[in-house]
Amino acid sequence: MLAARKPGSMTPMDETIGTSRSRRAGVSRHHLVVEFAETARLALPMALTQLSQIAMMTTDLAFIGRLGGEAVAAAALAGTVYFVSFTFGMGLTSAVAPLVAQAFGAEDPTMVRRSLRTGLWAALLLSLPIMMFPLRGEQTLLLLGQTPQTARLAQHYLFGLAWGVAPALWFLAIRSFMGAVNRPQPVLWITLAAIPVNALLVYLLMYGKFGLPRLELFGAGLATTLVNCATFVAALWLATRRKPFSDYRILVRLWRIDWSLMRELFVIGLPMSLAFLMEYGMFSAASLLMGLIGTTALAAHQIALQVTAILFMIPLGISMAATVRVGHAVGRDDAPGIRRAGLVAMLLGIAIALVLTLAVVATRFDIAEFFLGGTTDNADATTALAATLLLVGASFFVTDAMQGIAAGCLRGLKDTHLPLLFAGLGYWLIGFPLSWVLGFHTRLGATGVWVGLSIGTAVYATLLVLRFRRLTRTGAVP
Repeated sequence: MLAARKPGSMTPMDETIGTSRSRRAGVSRHHLVVEFAETARLALPMALTQLSQIAMMTTDLAFIGRLGGEAVAAAALAGTVYFVSFTFGMGLTSAVAPLVAQAFGAEDPTMVRRSLRTGLWAALLLSLPIMMFPLRGEQTLLLLGQTPQTARLAQHYLFGLAWGVAPALWFLAIRSFMGAVNRPQPVLWITLAAIPVNALLVYLLMYGKFGLPRLELFGAGLATTLVNCATFVAALWLATRRKPFSDYRILVRLWRIDWSLMRELFVIGLPMSLAFLMEYGMFSAASLLMGLIGTTALAAHQIALQVTAILFMIPLGISMAATVRVGHAVGRDDAPGIRRAGLVAMLLGIAIALVLTLAVVATRFDIAEFFLGGTTDNADATTALAATLLLVGASFFVTDAMQGIAAGCLRGLKDTHLPLLFAGLGYWLIGFPLSWVLGFHTRLGATGVWVGLSIGTAVYATLLVLRFRRLTRTGAVP
């Protein structure tokens, strides 16, 4: 007869099962730690690259500010015209990242080369029509009701900027390639080196130093174009001459356009471009609403928006890293790895966004005073309203980070069509109407506009997270 088992005692089989579970739990924890380390290693240089680009833009504005308020206004309008057109090409060229990441994960160097080569051709073909928009910027601004003098000054800036579209898109394609093969650091060094070069060129060309003609706004735009050319040449040299990039021989058969892969690039990238434009358009529309409320509201809104843009650079870096990590897992057909990459990126983004948000909330009055410098009319009222908007935007900063990272995870899956519909729903069917209603039909005013933005962004972020969960749970990877 079998001996009776004592209460609380363990059989050899129980011990084996317990050991097996402990081993699986240990392996799972190890995988999470490795994923966290790899995501952070990719995200840090990517985020610093974004911050470096903002530093160059800030340098340009600092020099332009010496030309007077009208020049600053013209530069802002020119930047809007340029960014709207450039965003279209940026979304399509960014589709190089998921294509290369999946090919890298599948250990297919030929597809890596084909993907980048197709991205370079797409950038060239797109740059030609994109250039036409800024070259006709003055007519566009006049149609939008801007004054002739401001529109003319903006056109001078755009005449300098327009010629840098192609090298900027080429640089973006190479940047996507380098990040997707786990080597984003060279792009960071190139961008950091470009900051002082850009400042020097803007100074020389704007003010006509050392015998050069004084070109003012045209000189600032031309300096940006020259920097775009230089960064592209540096990136191309590294991609063709330095390992491990040179192993992919990216210029082999460069003259051949891969039309089948070009179609796939457009299928993935076009929804990304349109989603970027929807997001940018909603914030531009919110600025128009603030302008209708009053000058103080518009100034406070611009401060809060600038803080948001700076804070978003870190989640944007994590988003780019998430695209790469998810794409690698897709390429090697690793379903648990896909889920793990998305989970780690989202948790990392939320943690960093929360820390940054708490810091902004604690220092919101100091931030507002820093931007204003106490030199504007009605500075106290603007400072108080900007601080209020930063407080209201606390939840917005977190949800904005989440939507960026979740969208990056979905791009790693090449899933961009439904996210475009989600952007339309969150931003334009919910966010903007709520901003208008709360801003003009309640006592909230400017605060109501930001409440609407926060709710719309939260809806968009939630839909993206649910989409990623559904795809990774069912294995229905596009």
